Amino acid sequence: MSFVETETASQPKCWRRAAELARTDTGALPATGERIAVVGCGTSFYMAQAYAALREGSGQGESDAFAASEFPFGRDYDRVVALTRSGTTTEVLELLGRLRGTTRTVAITADPDTPVMAAADDVVVLDFADERSVVQTRFATTLLTLLRAHLGLHTDDVVRDAETALAEPLPEGLLECTQFSFLGRGWTAGLANEAALKMKEASLSWTESYPAMEYRHGPISIATTGTATWMFGTAPEGLAEQVRATGALWVESGLDPLAELVRVQRLAIARAAARGLDPDSPRHLTRSVVLTES
Repeated sequence: MSFVETETASQPKCWRRAAELARTDTGALPATGERIAVVGCGTSFYMAQAYAALREGSGQGESDAFAASEFPFGRDYDRVVALTRSGTTTEVLELLGRLRGTTRTVAITADPDTPVMAAADDVVVLDFADERSVVQTRFATTLLTLLRAHLGLHTDDVVRDAETALAEPLPEGLLECTQFSFLGRGWTAGLANEAALKMKEASLSWTESYPAMEYRHGPISIATTGTATWMFGTAPEGLAEQVRATGALWVESGLDPLAELVRVQRLAIARAAARGLDPDSPRHLTRSVVLTES
């Protein structure tokens, strides 16, 4: 088995640990009412989008999400939350350095032996969810589970749904599709973005992602026989029927959207295997982007 297969299968166990951690060690995480920004790069940026939408949508405080390289330094925040598996990403470390002494910062990382430990004011370490694969799976979903639990939005049903996502066969015909569009609404738009990224990284698949209501505004023109449109959460009324009428495969389920992301991870691994690719080491990618001055 590849590392990413093992790491994907371990997610229910990791989620249980993260939920317990949220009940016992929450002092570093944003308090209700704080105005926050959440930052990250790649997968971590998409988890930031999901968390910010969940937090603000549940009435717990204004929450923005940015790619670390696009942070608006002219805005005032009570706290900035930085998501970084490796703890070494250049854009995140530079951002934390610029905020030191002016804005409270907290980093969530997988590696306690990296520069982020000194760069942020507070650090939450999820070392039990660290990964050997370049492609992120369990760290991203575990940190989002931690944050959902801290918001009071996690239940044991989410973990059971993840177990179902790992056990049940993937929908028939998915593996043969040539293009994938992932759709989300609210916090699941971030998950749709991450699903598209996962398929690109691991299997070099042609993917796109959109807010679900935007799909009719042009992107649906791509849908046809041999393509798939995959919904995270509840679909807008009539959209499933409209997509099916194109001949495309419509995919949705009653699983929690975070568990639905596990199904996409499994598909990405399966497509990589079918194409003879190594999902642990995607082309042109490394575990962390560390830039050096020229």
